[in-house]
Amino acid sequence: MRILMIGDIIGKPGRRAVRSIVGDLRREHSIDMVIANGENVAGGFGITLDTAYELLESGVDVITSGNHIWDQKEIIPHLDEGLPILRPANYPDAPGRGYLIQEDVMVMNLMGRVFMPALDCPFRTASRLLKESGREDVPGVIIVDFHAEATSEKQAMGWYLDGRVSAVLGTHTHVGTVDGRIMPKGTAYLSDVGMTGPVESVIGSEPEGVLTRFLTGMPHRLTVAGGPVKMNSVLLDIDTETGKARSIERLDIMES
Repeated sequence: MRILMIGDIIGKPGRRAVRSIVGDLRREHSIDMVIANGENVAGGFGITLDTAYELLESGVDVITSGNHIWDQKEIIPHLDEGLPILRPANYPDAPGRGYLIQEDVMVMNLMGRVFMPALDCPFRTASRLLKESGREDVPGVIIVDFHAEATSEKQAMGWYLDGRVSAVLGTHTHVGTVDGRIMPKGTAYLSDVGMTGPVESVIGSEPEGVLTRFLTGMPHRLTVAGGPVKMNSVLLDIDTETGKARSIERLDIMES
């Protein structure tokens, strides 16, 4: 099975890139499922119902998220309506769900705690969800989006879940890493998939506003940058019989 994971999609430029790239990519690589982190698709902060449907209509099958999932209040009541949108499973008591099973693929969304909001333990939550879903000791395809800041916490999750899931893929920093590998027990790992958004930016935002924040220490409104757009993603090839990853490959594509 071939699964594409797309890094954090930033605003309208990121949505446009997904719309123009994903269809051809699915055909070219015979991709069976597309997962995308969509917590920044609405103006750079949060997700709305319209932007969620735009991603789904552009070829995305499952939308994961992170700490910005609550930024657009209108989406909150829809998180319990069965849409393929996930929020981090280790929120202690929140609307929505932290995992789903689609086409016999389990997709799990977790959030780190280092330099992030204080949530339930993502490691113990992962173990609980594997048991709760009946996938703890059953071979199958399981993809984890670990939305976290610290690379050490991400790597620790990779080791914790090695051999128990098919892939642990980091999101949140918007900066893609080059440490993709197959771990000793068969789990594909990458610290951060990266960002789908403007290249000439500071993690998706206009540099001027970000620099104002750093230089003055004062609040300043951030806006999504313009210019060329790149889609950071990773392509997985997974053995459906064993749930082990055969390969992991970065696909970083400029929007034409």
